[in-house]
Amino acid sequence: MSVRIDEMDRKILAELQEDAGQSLDEIARKVGSSKTPVWNRIRKLREAGVIGRQTMILDAEALGLEACFFVLIRTSEHEADWQRRFLGTLRARPEVLEAHRLAGDIDYILKVRVKNARAYDQFYQALISEVKIHNVTALLSMEEIKSTTLLPL
Repeated sequence: MSVRIDEMDRKILAELQEDAGQSLDEIARKVGSSKTPVWNRIRKLREAGVIGRQTMILDAEALGLEACFFVLIRTSEHEADWQRRFLGTLRARPEVLEAHRLAGDIDYILKVRVKNARAYDQFYQALISEVKIHNVTALLSMEEIKSTTLLPL
C-alpha cells in the first residue's frame, strides 16, 4: 500500500520517533492538531507499513554489554544453501544487533554487542562452527560518538 506523507504526518512521525510512549493528547498538542485526526493518521501510517513495531531502547552498558564489535566478513561461499544457513545463524544470535550485505571487498558487516572480549570470542567460535567463512575481521568500538534510531524526516 502506498501512502502520501504530508507535513502533518512528518510532524507526527518525528514525535513518535522521539518518544513513542507519549499520549495521543501530547502528540496532538505538539503538532497542532486534535486527538482523533492524529490517531487516524497514525493508524493509516501503520497500515501502510511506514510505522513498524514499537520497542524500548535499552542502555547496553547499564546491562553489562560493554563491548561493541563491528565484524567484517568475507566469504568464498555464495551458494543459496550457504547463504540460508549463514542468515539463519545471524538471526538466531541475539548478540548480532545489525547485519548488512555489502558491495565491495567485504561481503557482510555485523554490529555485535557483548559483555567483553571473551564473550566476543565465544560468539566468533560459535559462528565459525556453524558456517564456513573465508575471513573475519573484528573491530572494537572504542567510543560511540553517535547512535540514533531517528530517521531524517
